[in-house]
Amino acid sequence: MTTETKSSTFGLVAGLGVGAGIVYYRSLVNAHLARGFSPRLLMVHADVGKVMSLANQRKARQLADYLAELLRQLAGGGAQVATIPAFAPQVCARELAEMTPLPLIGLLDAIVSEVKHREFRRVAIFGARVTIETSLFGRLQDVADVVLPRPAEIEKVSDIYGKIVEHEQASAEEFQNLRSLAHALIERESLDAILLAGTDLSVVFHPGNTDFPHLDGARTHIDAIMQALFPDTR
Repeated sequence: MTTETKSSTFGLVAGLGVGAGIVYYRSLVNAHLARGFSPRLLMVHADVGKVMSLANQRKARQLADYLAELLRQLAGGGAQVATIPAFAPQVCARELAEMTPLPLIGLLDAIVSEVKHREFRRVAIFGARVTIETSLFGRLQDVADVVLPRPAEIEKVSDIYGKIVEHEQASAEEFQNLRSLAHALIERESLDAILLAGTDLSVVFHPGNTDFPHLDGARTHIDAIMQALFPDTR
């Protein structure tokens, strides 16, 4: 039996893409149930095409305006705290912080904290092009060395990631290409881990099929959300 949670009503900007939103929704519900609580959760759907276009063009102010409007919808529905469960939109994190109507549980903050906790010194990033090329938007500066893959490798990762977002899954070939590249980068660059900095990568990689050192950004963020909502429980 579940009990009514006394936590804040949580707002989720979903649709970035749909598969990733499902991962967050299912994971948050299961984490609540594991604690014996029924979740208080609101969602609003974002236009992933618009978000990715603005992010790739580095149009931070326009993207922040769009996301702030979605957050206002969540606030109007009763949300008290929220998050943007995607990496590419973090290109406008600074601008959004100035206009958000709700406190945000930060994705990048959770990643930085976990990289420090695991004492990673050298990492490479898999995800959207903007996330790779900005080295997680500069947030790992002074925390770890972020090794950029070669240009052709960035092209391969970003192309495969775009297809995963579109189709909400990876083909066997796409999975194997990313897995092989991860192993090659770790060996060639003496990496501690691959940072899976794309929420849809959590649809593809999980502990049962991931045989290289990694940090799953989405699952790390979900853990941080639950800790923020329930600071006295695990």
